Amino acid sequence: MTTDRTERILGILSDSFFPILKAGILFTIPLTLITFTLGLLLALLTALARLSGIPPLVAIAKFYVWIFRGTPLLVQLFILFYGFPSLGITLDPFPTAIIGFTLNKGAYSSEIIRAAILSIPKGQSEAAYAIGMTKWQAMRRIILPQAARVSIPPLGNSFISLIKDTSLAATITVTEMFQKGQQIAAVTYEPLWLYTEVACIYLLFSTVLSHFQDRLEGRFERKVAK
Repeated sequence: MTTDRTERILGILSDSFFPILKAGILFTIPLTLITFTLGLLLALLTALARLSGIPPLVAIAKFYVWIFRGTPLLVQLFILFYGFPSLGITLDPFPTAIIGFTLNKGAYSSEIIRAAILSIPKGQSEAAYAIGMTKWQAMRRIILPQAARVSIPPLGNSFISLIKDTSLAATITVTEMFQKGQQIAAVTYEPLWLYTEVACIYLLFSTVLSHFQDRLEGRFERKVAK
């Protein structure tokens, strides 16, 4: 590689770093936080519905999980953004991404939460019933706090995975980091270096989140040890 080309590539990477990072701060991170929060709430409701023993709720929850775990996230986004307009339902790119990622992550996370709840020994709930707690009180005060500790590692991994999955939002024209990288690459004709830079920024975000995940797990372990 010649000196002129090296200088050109370095200049492109330097000029593109902050626009890509800005797209990450304005779109990638908010999309991740919003969809993970909503997806977690949906997952909890779905898990509780599956464990409720009420046939209609169990059937609806199972059907929802079956659909969204059994089809690709990219296809789900395309149905929402490109398919729904044929039904007269048109959504902006960012809300579409929020809905798509929330439904997808809610289905996957519901299985994590359900497994965590089922991992708590039955003796815990039986002891709660013995002192006069209702099923809901036992779930809220005894089972869910313990299940939360069990589910933190897999949910943390799901959160880190989500921040990478948000790159799929570029396919429905959300201007997140990957979309911004594509736009710059289309002008500079340096896709290899631009996409590598985008990958490095994703790696930076994931590394920071992994650090916070480790600290959160450590705090819960210390509380349990006490």
